[in-house]
Amino acid sequence: MLILVINPGSTSTKIAVYDYYTPILVKSIKHNAQDLAGFTKATDQFEFRKQLVLDEIKNNDIPFKFDAVIGRGGLTKPLSGGVYEVNEKMMDDARKADHQHACDLGCLIAHEIASEIPGCRSFIADPGVTDELNDYARVCGSPLMKRICIWHALNQRAMARRYAREHHTTYEALNLIMCHLGGGISIAAHDHGKAVDVNNALDGEGPFSPERAGSLPAVDLIRLCYSGKFTEDELLKRIAGQAGLTALLGTNDMLEVDKRITNGDETARFYVEAMAYHIAKNIVAQAAVLKGKIDAIILTGGMARWEFLIERIMERVSWLAPTHVYPGEDELLALAQNAISVLKGKTIPKVYE
Repeated sequence: MLILVINPGSTSTKIAVYDYYTPILVKSIKHNAQDLAGFTKATDQFEFRKQLVLDEIKNNDIPFKFDAVIGRGGLTKPLSGGVYEVNEKMMDDARKADHQHACDLGCLIAHEIASEIPGCRSFIADPGVTDELNDYARVCGSPLMKRICIWHALNQRAMARRYAREHHTTYEALNLIMCHLGGGISIAAHDHGKAVDVNNALDGEGPFSPERAGSLPAVDLIRLCYSGKFTEDELLKRIAGQAGLTALLGTNDMLEVDKRITNGDETARFYVEAMAYHIAKNIVAQAAVLKGKIDAIILTGGMARWEFLIERIMERVSWLAPTHVYPGEDELLALAQNAISVLKGKTIPKVYE
């Protein structure tokens, strides 16, 4: 059983080929600003990224005989978690998505490649718009708006299942607080297999992060919008992209920030400690959602490798529940596992409507 996995991100396209659960190719293709400068929106990169995937398959002598191709899910519309078979409606919505992101290419490239192989099927799983919020979580103090969630659903769920396996139980039997630490930060309360409360990590809600502003003083933000000093696009970038530590310290390279701290930069130390403070505060807030019944807190994502940050988060949250660190992400393997589960008849894929 040969599975091709495609995970398009903002600055890379990660691909893998699995023979059942054994990886025979894992590759991260980096894209610099010059590579992507000629594209107006993310979905315009379709042919460019698809060809890079095909070239890697050919250059590594992988037989073009996949049983399934599974891509990272896009930012189409709120969906329940699980595996979805790619269809025309999904692809059309991905091309028109309000939140344009490279992950919207996942279903498009997967379907295109699968269509060239007899009997091959294409899927996505646990997209970032996975929405299992409880009704209370959707409410804010203005009837003009509702809370939505865009988060690291795939990796959070993959790490939650890994934790469950290692502790001889199931994800559906646990109450977990999951915190993904990356360019954006998502913190979710997982109640017996459902993420019933989680922030909108793409648009900057929650704690500030290396590239997100986090929740902001509403009145100050409104006044800034009407100040005439910034265009709409400039302000949106001040919320996500050119915000957080990037705005405060002038870089989104956390290795550089760590070196600054090591070399005695007290400003860098202060802002990273402030970020840890707000991350911890948001983690502890999810304890109220779970009514204090928490089996574990799990810290994951790329920044979970950063010892300075993790130590400062843990000193504020580890009293609440056993706290575990799972650095990095298992998204490629998680996607492959979801595809295999469908092909073996253990999972029935959902229909995107």
